[in-house]
Amino acid sequence: MAEYKKGGYKISDIYQGGYSSLNPSNSYITTGSLGMTTDPRVANVLQEVSTKLSTGVKQIEITAVSPEVFDSMPKQQLKEVNRLAKLTGIDVSLHGPVINISGINQQGFSESEREAAERRVTDTLLRAKELNPEGNIPVTFHSSEGIPGSQLLPPSKRKEKEEYQRIIAVNRESGKLAALEPEIKYYPGEKIEEKNFTPEKRIKILNDSEWDNSLNQVFFNQERAKEILGKNQVQIQHILKELNQMQETQGKIDPRVFSPEQIQAYNNLTTAQNYLQDVRQQVNDFFSKAYEFGDERQKEILKAYSEDFRKKIEGKNINPFAQAEALQELINQMRSQKLNVTPNMWVPIEEFSIGKSAQTFGNAAFESYKKFGEQAPLLVIENPPAGFALSTGEDIKNVVEASRKQFIEQAKKEGISESQAKKEAEKLIGATWDVGHINMLRKHGYSEEEIVGETKKIAPYVKHIHLSDNFGFEHTELPMGMGNVPLKKMMEKLGEKGVESKKIIEAAHWWQHFKTPPFQEVLEGVGSPVYSMKMAPYWNQTTGLQEGYFSGYGQTLPQINYETFGAGFSQLPQELGGQMPGARGNRMSGRPME
Repeated sequence: MAEYKKGGYKISDIYQGGYSSLNPSNSYITTGSLGMTTDPRVANVLQEVSTKLSTGVKQIEITAVSPEVFDSMPKQQLKEVNRLAKLTGIDVSLHGPVINISGINQQGFSESEREAAERRVTDTLLRAKELNPEGNIPVTFHSSEGIPGSQLLPPSKRKEKEEYQRIIAVNRESGKLAALEPEIKYYPGEKIEEKNFTPEKRIKILNDSEWDNSLNQVFFNQERAKEILGKNQVQIQHILKELNQMQETQGKIDPRVFSPEQIQAYNNLTTAQNYLQDVRQQVNDFFSKAYEFGDERQKEILKAYSEDFRKKIEGKNINPFAQAEALQELINQMRSQKLNVTPNMWVPIEEFSIGKSAQTFGNAAFESYKKFGEQAPLLVIENPPAGFALSTGEDIKNVVEASRKQFIEQAKKEGISESQAKKEAEKLIGATWDVGHINMLRKHGYSEEEIVGETKKIAPYVKHIHLSDNFGFEHTELPMGMGNVPLKKMMEKLGEKGVESKKIIEAAHWWQHFKTPPFQEVLEGVGSPVYSMKMAPYWNQTTGLQEGYFSGYGQTLPQINYETFGAGFSQLPQELGGQMPGARGNRMSGRPME
């Protein structure tokens, strides 16, 4: 359209132009793939589903993020929702309770809490079948809840593949948490030296110092035993022969037959042996810890240490000198910086919680599979708002893969072949990608392209999508197109996975503040086609459609036309023979026309 100017205005400033098939919208989400959620505060889901159906959606997600609200939903209502879904031709999904999946909370890790979470997830999958007894209903669970996550620097600011601006470390034995951020320290000398301790350096220092402190206590007891043996070496060695003979002939040691000098030597020997016994117990504990939490290289080194120690004390249990020497060498080996068998007791919370969450998800998914077989619900793992643990594309990818592996291991124990178990695991365990949650990486310095990059990482695992918009700082849920979530670029990265997946609109803050359904706003925001043929025109061109025929002069048949020239002229002014408010009749009969 030509740009005519008059009085400083352009027509394009006040009129966008009518719809034209030569200038189509860039549509990337069809209307039929969009769905709505029920109110997470309401247990009367049958009424909620009935209300949401009036918007014309084809997908409804039962939102049961609160465990209490979910347990308030009668099973009869879930069955009735299934009947309603069959009558109306809609698909139903379920957002499961948001719970502590990994067993980690602000106080640390608890295996009993993880086991309770596993029971809850399993129960949710079993109850989900009431909503869809014949199919694989998607059931979404957050990967974590309420625990802070480590923060990687944005890729553009990293020098290494992974570089942290904050690490939330967890002790793998005690479950305690520690927040590690960059720290600068100053040391004395000819010139005050400034040292920058990154989170990676701080976690290494934490592991090294804790290991050294533990072994130092063992070393103190070992030195005390060595001191007693050294001061009384002649007397103790003299009595050792008699003790061995007494043990062999009588089966026990009777100190009443000893002379005063022998009793003193025996007492010193007993004291040294008590110290050595404590040392042996502590060394066993620390060796076990090093082996359990060590990597494969460290385990091989520890195996060699163990064999060497066995040879040195074999058949010499009563000889304290041999024991002391062997224990001292083993302690020195475990303290050696050269071979470094220091276990990584403190690790980033993501590394720890991935394994624990996968145990919960994998076990629950397999229990569901045992009961329902190929029609078991889909367990889809959602990224929580960025900033919480396990919230990036890489994190969710790792959790899904680890959960599938756990599923396969459980299946193999039940006699299922590995190939069949792998096939079922890939079918039943996947990801729910929340585009609004990942957009909150903006507050940590991520660019739009870096956020889109997280979508690329998770793309092969996506089975379900949550749509909400925000501005990258607060966990607000607006209709798409009202914030700065780069949805179009994300959908391009998801490819066919994005096309096939159900896309559920989560717009709680729109409901809260504007009190209207967000469905039309989303249709406009994503440029969905108006007709089912997936072709123009699109919902974001509806203004142009209304302007259409008269090219900007208004609607073709506006409401005032009907009021003025409606059937029978009943709405004409009285002086023209019509009946407008206040008129008594028309020009034909004086009575209003029916």
